[in-house]
Amino acid sequence: MSVDAVTQTKPPAQPAAGTVSRRAFQFRDYGILVALVAIVIALSVSTDTFLTRSNLINLLDQCTVVGLLAAGATVCIISGVFDLTASATLAVSAIVGVEIVRLTNVAVGFTAAVAAGALLGFITGTVVVRSGVNSFIATLATSIIYRGVAVVVTAGSIVYPLARQAEDFGALTWPSLFDLTSATIVFVLVVVALGFLVSSTTFGRRVYAVGGNVEAARLSGIRVGSIHVSAYVISGVCSALAGLILASRAGSAQSTMASGAELTAIAAAVIGGTSILGGEGAIWRGVVGAFLLTLIGNGFNLLGWDTIYQQVLQGCLILFAVTTDRWLRKRTR
Repeated sequence: MSVDAVTQTKPPAQPAAGTVSRRAFQFRDYGILVALVAIVIALSVSTDTFLTRSNLINLLDQCTVVGLLAAGATVCIISGVFDLTASATLAVSAIVGVEIVRLTNVAVGFTAAVAAGALLGFITGTVVVRSGVNSFIATLATSIIYRGVAVVVTAGSIVYPLARQAEDFGALTWPSLFDLTSATIVFVLVVVALGFLVSSTTFGRRVYAVGGNVEAARLSGIRVGSIHVSAYVISGVCSALAGLILASRAGSAQSTMASGAELTAIAAAVIGGTSILGGEGAIWRGVVGAFLLTLIGNGFNLLGWDTIYQQVLQGCLILFAVTTDRWLRKRTR
């Protein structure tokens, strides 16, 4: 057989496994943006109100709470831990904020709420690190404790600022730059700051290292416990800010605020492409995941669809994201 014949019958070259894996990871990274754009186009075509200025401003405002919680959850998941205390921390911080506002003023109260969130995050991180218990179980137990503290402090009732403080207390709902609410501006600033912290600093590199391989990070001299505690502190601050936004909207705070929101935040992070096994992800992905969930809810409202199907769709998105992550990890082994 001639050389030409052998060349002609040779099967076409297959793409290298590394190339396939790299393309798959790129799809996971940017596929969420494709899905987001597709939904935006679909809603723009199917409704007359989606692209109105008021709806877009309202959409961004709706995303602030879940977006902040998702940003905090993303930092924790990248570092290799879960935080199920987010909504409980949100409630306790908001209650602390209202109580301090009643004693002083709105500025001091808001500052105290953020400090309370950081403190609760520090306590949560310390419990997880010192106990050695799986973060999912440890934070679940801690969240129940925080909810109990919130009930004890408020005696199960709703707490309000003083009547003369009510207007200033709603400051986060006021129109601000480009008619966006102050809450939206705070949300954007926090996301930008966290995005820089995680992607462009030594701390961020250590977060990825710890989440990717705890033992290797420890052997390289990284203080794993400190990284995990810091991740929980960041999550606590994000939760406190989210609590202030909710309290500012409602003009009050209570122990049952945002119950279950921590699961939505984790879902947003996972849908955005953050690996549940740690070591992979980005703040912007978690925020896009939160925006996608908010966009789906907004679309269901505009189209008048039953919200039961919204939950089904969100569940399918979560399952798809987790399955994709597992498949990609198998491809890279």
